[in-house]
Amino acid sequence: MKTKLLYLTVFVLYLLHNDLWLWDDARWVLGLPVGLLYHVGYCLAAAVLMILLVTYAWPHHLEVHEEDT
Repeated sequence: MKTKLLYLTVFVLYLLHNDLWLWDDARWVLGLPVGLLYHVGYCLAAAVLMILLVTYAWPHHLEVHEEDT
């Protein structure tokens, strides 16, 4: 079940990649344009998702250990 939820999260993150709602927003937050700040948060979310994917959804049958060869 964890794997399916992680794959669904990948799809949701894919949909959120294009921030069309912030395209014409000229506000500045914390000294950065709001669109750039959104992508900073997006990159952090993508990094956390990659860590979770490697931890929980990695196909273990592809692992080759030295003691097996």
